[in-house]
Amino acid sequence: MNKMQTFHLLFVLLCSVFVLGHGFSRNLPILSFDEGYSHLFGDDNLMVLKDGKSVHLSLDERTGSGFVSQDLYLHGFFSASIKLPADYTAGVVVAFYMSNGDIFEKNHDEIDFEFLGNIRGKEWRIQTNIYGNGSTKVGREERYGLWFDPTDDFHQYSILWTHTHIIFYVDDVPIREIKRTESMGGDYPSKPMTLYATIWDASEWATNGGKYKVNYKYAPYIAEFSNFVLHGCTADPIELTSLKCDDASNANAIPKGITTSQRAKMEGFRKKHMQYSYCYDKIRYKTPPSECVINSKEAERLKKFDPVTFGGGRGHHHGKRHRRAVAI
Repeated sequence: MNKMQTFHLLFVLLCSVFVLGHGFSRNLPILSFDEGYSHLFGDDNLMVLKDGKSVHLSLDERTGSGFVSQDLYLHGFFSASIKLPADYTAGVVVAFYMSNGDIFEKNHDEIDFEFLGNIRGKEWRIQTNIYGNGSTKVGREERYGLWFDPTDDFHQYSILWTHTHIIFYVDDVPIREIKRTESMGGDYPSKPMTLYATIWDASEWATNGGKYKVNYKYAPYIAEFSNFVLHGCTADPIELTSLKCDDASNANAIPKGITTSQRAKMEGFRKKHMQYSYCYDKIRYKTPPSECVINSKEAERLKKFDPVTFGGGRGHHHGKRHRRAVAI
């Protein structure tokens, strides 16, 4: 057993004790910005407010901006309250995500929340995605609308990452669950990652496949962040063997998946708000990736929403894979 395998085995055993189950966000400490994060890029386009617990990220003609967690984590619960910019936001992307691309350049992992701006009168959309071991050729994107206006107030966006599953939450409502399967192999994120938050210009793909661009007469675009939760096990960035896990004395349960009531909420959300799932994209994948569990009702709804993409008909397709730029 090599060093990384030994580390991973120890980490799974320890972190299974410390990652919390449903209801966890109400029991976990809220960090100030300086306790958990550091400036990444954007100069004064990143502004920490006087309370020390809220941050504004701005995008203008000069640059976007972003921040990064001070620690690497392998498994845990990670969350922030976010208020998105209003009005015309086409081409703008706000991201809250995990990555280790700075350490593993050729075989990095990612767990992504991406918020895609839109033209005036059209709603923001959320995109979720994961990568493991550099598997960027297999896009696992899903996109959704929301049941509220994310520019009116703050809403909580959270990631639960364990050895066996990943769950994305909006205001404690699970919107997507990814279960680790044997067939996924290294495509499941399994190496320590840091947390990032960024705002940047993604005019080439973010809104209608690049049809609508960022219009800087509406700048600055400001995304507001607060209520930072970083709860998990940290890893030494060099040795990747030193473990430090947060105290879980207030934990009510070890996560075993989504409860019955949570699953009902998730299914209701997906029925009303899911606009895209890679599992049903017949243009990209003639055969769905092995981890996909096909839901016939979801398939039929998406086929009605977009007959070309989800019905396998002819037409122009904008589903090309994109990559995030860390800085503008």
